[in-house]
Amino acid sequence: MYTPSAFAENRIDVLHDAIRHAGLAILVTMTADGLVASHLPLLLEPDAGPYGTLVGHLARANPQIAATDRSVQAMVVFQGTSGYISPSLYATKALTEKVVPTWNYSAIHAYGTLETFDDAAPLLDVVTRLTEHYESPRAMPWKVTDAPADFVQGMLRAIVGIRIPIARLEGKAKMSQNRPQADHAGIVDGLKAEGRADLAAQVARAIAERA
Repeated sequence: MYTPSAFAENRIDVLHDAIRHAGLAILVTMTADGLVASHLPLLLEPDAGPYGTLVGHLARANPQIAATDRSVQAMVVFQGTSGYISPSLYATKALTEKVVPTWNYSAIHAYGTLETFDDAAPLLDVVTRLTEHYESPRAMPWKVTDAPADFVQGMLRAIVGIRIPIARLEGKAKMSQNRPQADHAGIVDGLKAEGRADLAAQVARAIAERA
């Protein structure tokens, strides 16, 4: 990932927190026919290895499982908040007109060897933890044990667990840190006015951290 120094995010705790909040990930692996990708939620085990370990599951019928070349590291992509930045938001526009549009975004790339498992107990553990993670904000969280046990066992037979010990972790937060100070307030205020308070907050935080 091309990451100019102004946009680099190397703090492991910050990257781990972003992974937890990213939701859907993209798993990219090499096969004899080229690169393949699957979209799936993953859990982070932060203390399993120097950079943590990612765990989740794929459908047993997914050909990526058998086709993946395990001698080549897999890449997992996590995308954070992103959005278009109009040059109209820059104070510099009124001064020089030398401005162009851009796109602000945050992203994390995690690399490691893909491992698989299919024993019922660890699969049930992963499914249960994933469910608890995403159900926890709900007023009445659904639980795996709400479903009939024989039904759950049947569903477990249809999936394969995956584990990726992270060997390398890259982070990028392109949030207008490279713009002149005069443009920062216009970007934040403009995004809020456009209903993008989430992106405005990330821009403001990134700028403040590098002030």
